Amino acid sequence: MAGFGNIGRKAQSFLRNPKVQETLKSEKAEGTSDKVLGGLSDAVNKATGGKHTDKITKARNAADKRIGNE
Repeated sequence: MAGFGNIGRKAQSFLRNPKVQETLKSEKAEGTSDKVLGGLSDAVNKATGGKHTDKITKARNAADKRIGNE
């Protein structure tokens, strides 16, 4: 089983691919990424009982900024 560090490195490599970057800049991708990030942050908030909402929101916003259109 791959460790989280290995998964992170693979994800970063994937996201640096120029074709992936181009696809992520589309409006459809922006809407999809917003839905996925929102769902993930909601799930993590629920799993942690809302104890880390500020940190989760910060992480969600940072991820959206990295992969979003803005």
